Amino acid sequence: MRTKTFITKPVHIEHRWWVVDAEGQTLGRLASKIAPYLTGKNKPIYTPNIDTGDYVIVINADKIVVTGNRLDDKVYNHHSNYPGGLSSITLRDQLIKHPTRPVENAVRGMVPKTALGRHMLMKLKVYAGNEHPHAGQNPQKLEFKGE
Repeated sequence: MRTKTFITKPVHIEHRWWVVDAEGQTLGRLASKIAPYLTGKNKPIYTPNIDTGDYVIVINADKIVVTGNRLDDKVYNHHSNYPGGLSSITLRDQLIKHPTRPVENAVRGMVPKTALGRHMLMKLKVYAGNEHPHAGQNPQKLEFKGE
């Protein structure tokens, strides 16, 4: 008798919605807890070539915490591909101008750098305040163990 291998198909996948409160949480540790939910690695039906992940809503992204001197030492660089086109901004300034980008960038570094990874990032919704427009999806609060 042969046992058949289960292969996940798109019909088997159920995308759930989660909401995470980022207030008082460390940036990198929060991102490393969100990434498995986006990729679907927390599910038993995980398959690397299919998007089995869930939607994650992050609220209060402007109230994240970083350790040490990272507010001034961490620098985000961007180049426009023109001579002299290097732009740099510190984490402190980034939190003032665009408070959602540090969380997005931290999670972006923890998902695959492929077309599937870019598709997974579209399921990440980050908001600076306490409100989000996804109440119709009935998101469940995501609590991490050990907190």
